[in-house]
Amino acid sequence: MRKATIFLVALALALATATPPLQTVAATTTTTAPGLRRSRFLADSPPPSFYDCSKKPPSICLQSGSPGPTCCKGTCVDTENSFQHCGNCNKTCEYTQMCCQGKCVNTFTDENNCGGCGVKCRTKCTNGYCDYAA
Repeated sequence: MRKATIFLVALALALATATPPLQTVAATTTTTAPGLRRSRFLADSPPPSFYDCSKKPPSICLQSGSPGPTCCKGTCVDTENSFQHCGNCNKTCEYTQMCCQGKCVNTFTDENNCGGCGVKCRTKCTNGYCDYAA
């Protein structure tokens, strides 16, 4: 019981120091599409339907906050990191692969992307670990 109380007090202190003062939150202005009601917690980013490039020009994908600069099947995507649109629209990586800089790579064996994108090994990549002794 004592550990739970200490944890809750620590959590309350962390949340109290992480949130801005009430005046700052009230002074923040956001632009939303007319007719949408949104909580202040979601006010920093527009809804996903805002970046729907099927009904809007593809240039909507170039705005800040967009998921990516390319319009694929009516949705803005990042072709550098998207599993379903890796390097180009509708180019899906295989199950064991990951999209790194627009290329499908196997992060379990690739020395330049070992365990994740951009993780380089000096010698060998095995099971997603550099220099792993198997």
